[in-house]
Amino acid sequence: MSGNLFIVWAPSGAGKSSLIAALLEKDSSVRQSVSFTTRAPREGEIEGKHYHFVSRDVFQKMIIAGDFLEHAEVYGNFYGTSKKWIDHAMHNGFDVVMAIDWQGAQQVHKIFPEIIGIFILPPSLEVLRQRLTARGQDSAEVIERRLASAHEDMSHLGEFDYVIINNEFVDAASDLLAIFRSQRLKRKAQFKRNNDIISKLIKR
Repeated sequence: MSGNLFIVWAPSGAGKSSLIAALLEKDSSVRQSVSFTTRAPREGEIEGKHYHFVSRDVFQKMIIAGDFLEHAEVYGNFYGTSKKWIDHAMHNGFDVVMAIDWQGAQQVHKIFPEIIGIFILPPSLEVLRQRLTARGQDSAEVIERRLASAHEDMSHLGEFDYVIINNEFVDAASDLLAIFRSQRLKRKAQFKRNNDIISKLIKR
């Protein structure tokens, strides 16, 4: 049995984390990959739930050992996805969602050509600025840097399969759930998950 691999990305502040949390609450067949990172934990973040927090030295050793499916440097910190964990979850039939950027998506696509990419957009840059400010996590300088990076992020929109505009959160969460469920109902996916049932029904 094999699950699907999804990548969800958005400019910082567009609501990616909240939408993924809502998805996980609604769909028990989905597991989120927990990335390794060299950045310091933010207030409220829990080791092993939000990230695996490691030193730069440990991260470099993991790169050399080939532990990462993908890794990238973002805002001066490193992030990476465990190859072993992804393989184990998908082998056990779970759909896996990865919250990684377009650089990571390009790396993963080389290994998993069938990945499903979902890009979350804010309704406008002004709304994005308001959300970043309201979070109260970053200085004005960092917010401006994130907004500038948003332009670079959005230029890679064409590399993703689906686009969700997070204007009304409830609607965006419903759209994200619908994408996961629809992918699970495709013929190829159904044969993977329910081959015994389908084979018996179509056998002559």
